[in-house]
Amino acid sequence: MAKTGRYSPYIRPISYVVDLGILILFAFQFKFDLEMSFLFYAYLVLSWLLLSIYLGFYEVYRFTKLIKITSLTITQAVLFTLIIFSFFGFFYQFSREPSRIFLYLGKSFTVIFLIKISLHFFLKKYRKDLGGNFRKTVIVGESTKTLQLKSFFDDNPEYGYQCQRLFKTQSNSNIEQIGEFVLKNEIDEIYCSMSELNNDQLNQIISFADNNLKVLKFLPDNKDLYSRKLNYEYYGFLPIISLRRIPIDLPINKFLKRAFDVILSLVVIILILSWLTPLLAIWIKMESKGAVFFKQKRNGLDYEEFYCYKYRSMKPNPEADLHQVNKNDKRRTKIGKFMRKTSIDELPQFFNVFKGDMSVVGPRPHMVSHTHNYAESVDKFMVRHFIKPGITGLAQVSGYRGEVETEQDIINRVKYDIFYLENWSLLLDVKIIFQTMSNTIKGDKKAY
Repeated sequence: MAKTGRYSPYIRPISYVVDLGILILFAFQFKFDLEMSFLFYAYLVLSWLLLSIYLGFYEVYRFTKLIKITSLTITQAVLFTLIIFSFFGFFYQFSREPSRIFLYLGKSFTVIFLIKISLHFFLKKYRKDLGGNFRKTVIVGESTKTLQLKSFFDDNPEYGYQCQRLFKTQSNSNIEQIGEFVLKNEIDEIYCSMSELNNDQLNQIISFADNNLKVLKFLPDNKDLYSRKLNYEYYGFLPIISLRRIPIDLPINKFLKRAFDVILSLVVIILILSWLTPLLAIWIKMESKGAVFFKQKRNGLDYEEFYCYKYRSMKPNPEADLHQVNKNDKRRTKIGKFMRKTSIDELPQFFNVFKGDMSVVGPRPHMVSHTHNYAESVDKFMVRHFIKPGITGLAQVSGYRGEVETEQDIINRVKYDIFYLENWSLLLDVKIIFQTMSNTIKGDKKAY
């Protein structure tokens, strides 16, 4: 029986051809002479291929989420824009209007993105409604995770996985029976429970998969090491595993995040803080004596200390660096209550962002005294310091902001912060910023 998923390998090369065709088609607007046309199109094709391979632009799978596709497209667009401007800058010294180049790139990437997401949704609907483009799977092992995986396959037909059977791992002979079933039913992928395979069974099923060209995947159930997001590297031919891969550590991602931070912080400083600060300064001074700005030591990247800036929302007091503000805190001023409720008191931290001590989005920094305590009592708390702290963060928009009332509050913050640093993308930052703005407009009940 022919498999309905047999055309899947052609999707990626066809996508390459279609996208390059769009880029070349819209480039006709530049009306190059023959020699320059050949040079530009060769430069365009080569640059696109190299950049796509480097960024993994076409590494989109049936389980890839839409936010990942969007993030890849934005990154590809930004870098390809720089590449195209480099060409015109070298050969024309920008004698051609930049607006024409932006128009060309804007039209091209709009069409490419629309085709990409249309294909994404078409394939999901095709798998769900028509049962096409599927992969036959079997699951080896009967654990909590394997049962969850089977339920996922059964409940989400749009991913195109059809689980044919779930096997128990009782003996080595049982592995042989699994192999016979896989070959007889033309199974595409085998999923195994790590916790239910002994070394002999593991070697046996790996050997079978290798010799019969079957995709073999493992569920890291009950194996603490394998349940982490691991990063594999090779020192020569020796495989090395590190505990996590942090996307922001890549040079291109560092550049994108820093550029985003600088641009956004300048916009806020120039367009908002320039007029808001004098008005708040008058109000703060009228209500209580003391400085307009409040600075406090916090721990940032690599646990380095820095001064975090805020508008002063409390009366000057010796406990400011020791105790967090609570719901009925008498230290707050009237303007302070308003600023904290609306998060306006946090706006001076855009100066921290511009200086490079903080990022717009990242784990929220805590007071130094609290950080020392959490580092000793909360598991994995220090992981947050692999990246710069932020004005807002994934934990904050997920409901964990304000006073830490219970130990579970800080534990959940750490979980969200670790997820953020391991899954960072520029699009995720944008999403968090918009969610923060939405929460502020609605009025956050946990802010006081």
